[in-house]
Amino acid sequence: MKVEYLSNERIDEFIEYCKKHKNEVDESFLYDEDLKEFKPNEDNPTFIITNEENNIVATASLVITSYYRKGKRAAFRIFHSEIDDIECYKMLMEAVVKQAKTLEKIFVFVPIINEKLIGVMEELKFTIQRYSYFLVRKEMEVPDFILPEDYEIRQFRIGKDEETWCEVRNSGFAKLKGSETPMSPEMVKEMTSGNSYLDGGLMILYHKDRPVGVVRGGNDIYEGVSVMDIGPLALIPEYQGRGLGRILLRTAMKLAKEKNFEGTVLCVNADNERAKKLYINEGFKEVEAVACYEYYL
Repeated sequence: MKVEYLSNERIDEFIEYCKKHKNEVDESFLYDEDLKEFKPNEDNPTFIITNEENNIVATASLVITSYYRKGKRAAFRIFHSEIDDIECYKMLMEAVVKQAKTLEKIFVFVPIINEKLIGVMEELKFTIQRYSYFLVRKEMEVPDFILPEDYEIRQFRIGKDEETWCEVRNSGFAKLKGSETPMSPEMVKEMTSGNSYLDGGLMILYHKDRPVGVVRGGNDIYEGVSVMDIGPLALIPEYQGRGLGRILLRTAMKLAKEKNFEGTVLCVNADNERAKKLYINEGFKEVEAVACYEYYL
C-alpha cells in the first residue's frame, strides 16, 4: 500500500468512494453539491491509499474554509479506511500533518454509533472537544408568536449589514465551543454567495435601533428532500433568556413553510442545554449525535 496526493484524474473515483462510505462517517461535507464542485487544492488537500490493484482503499481529505483558516484549523471532509488496520490511518495522518504545517489543529466529527472509528481516534491521540446533536423537524405548522414592543425583525441587506451580522454573531458565540473564532464581513459575503444561500433567509432582530440577534435559514437536503438548515441563531449575551431565541426560531420556521420546504434541520452543541431544550420543545427530534475530535499539530 502507498499514500499519494489525489490527482485530478482520480477525482471521480474519490467521489464514488465518498458516496459509498458517507453513511459510516459524518456527511456534513459529503453532500452531492459539495462533491460536484470538489477539486483537490490548497483548500481541499486530499490523500488516498491504493492497493495492489491500484484501487482506492482509504482516504483523508481536509476542508479549509476562510473561516477555518482564520482560526488556523481544518476539518476532515472524510477520514476513512476500508482496511481494518490502524496503520492505514497512521499513514494518512502522517501525510495530513506534513501538509497542514500552517494550521494549529484539525478536527473531525464522528457519529457516536461508529465505535470502530472512535477507537481509531483514541489510538491516534485525538481528544474530544465537544458533542453535538443533529435535530430534525418535519412538522411545518408554526405556533403563533408576537414580537415584544420596540422589537423588529429586518431582512439582511447584502452589501450593508455584513458588519452588523458579525458583531451580533461574534458576541453571541464568543464562548461557544467550536465557534469562538470571530466571523469577518468577508466571510458573511461568502455565506450570501454560496449554494446554500436562500433569498430572505438572513434576518436581524433589532431592539429599537440596536441589533441584538440574528438567524439564518439556508437551502439543504435531508433524506433526499429539500429542507431548511437553520443556523446560526445568536443573541448578544444581555438579550439571552428573554424568549427572543424562540421568536427568531419560529420566524425561520415560518419562512421555511412559506418557501415550501419539507422540513427544518439544525445542529446544537450538547453543552448548550438551553438551546437544545428550546429546539426539542419546538418540535425538533434528535436523529444523530456526533463527537467532535480534535488533534493539535
